[in-house]
Amino acid sequence: MHNLGQTRSSQRGNHLLLTADTFVRAPLPGMKACTAIVHAGPVLGAAFTQYTAEFEAGGELGSTSAQRFLFVIEGAVSVDLGGKRQDIRPRGYAYVPEGAQHHVQSSCASRVAVIEKPYQPLQSVDAPRAIVSSEDAISSHALNDDPDLQVKCLLPDEMSFDFAVNTMVYQPGAALSMVEMHVMEHGISMLEGGGIYRLGDSWYPVTAGDFIWMGPWCPQWFGAIGKVPAKYLIYKDWNRHPLAAVQR
Repeated sequence: MHNLGQTRSSQRGNHLLLTADTFVRAPLPGMKACTAIVHAGPVLGAAFTQYTAEFEAGGELGSTSAQRFLFVIEGAVSVDLGGKRQDIRPRGYAYVPEGAQHHVQSSCASRVAVIEKPYQPLQSVDAPRAIVSSEDAISSHALNDDPDLQVKCLLPDEMSFDFAVNTMVYQPGAALSMVEMHVMEHGISMLEGGGIYRLGDSWYPVTAGDFIWMGPWCPQWFGAIGKVPAKYLIYKDWNRHPLAAVQR
């Protein structure tokens, strides 16, 4: 049935909500048997690019000169990195440093969250190392001492990494303890459950499959609603002075 122009998707000056009914799929350079749903990028004002790669069996990603983070949502992919091939299944992830030669190929129909960002080096700090791991191998901690809101930090909190990627799980009824406003921008892929997100002066119902971008200082708050936990994958820029982007 035609939706007569109705959608939950919304774009404002400091935030974006994308829902599945508005997704547009297109290949990116170098992709084979694979398409991308581009969610955020520099044309939006973001300092990073985030997309969902949808693979057919045997599909491949193209190359990138930027650093790249992969998180498997469904299916399985292999990552050839440094002459070593490693398989990644749901909740598995990989971090590939900028300029590192690598190859990503699916073994079956798969969906993968992909984040790419130019690296911001620091003097006297070594470049970050490659990582292949799984969310299941990471211990969680309570956010602001709330046991119903658990966070897993998928990348090490080391100055060599200029961004962070976490998963956050809210038990039904759990919520952020405050409305946050800060210099960091976010990219969020809703993985499970749903709730209400405040973005700027708007309040949005969100559910698994949605994507959210938040610009710097966008007022933001989330509360989980429903009978199952809400979970999302969240990107944020990290470990860099705000002037670093201006000085590049």
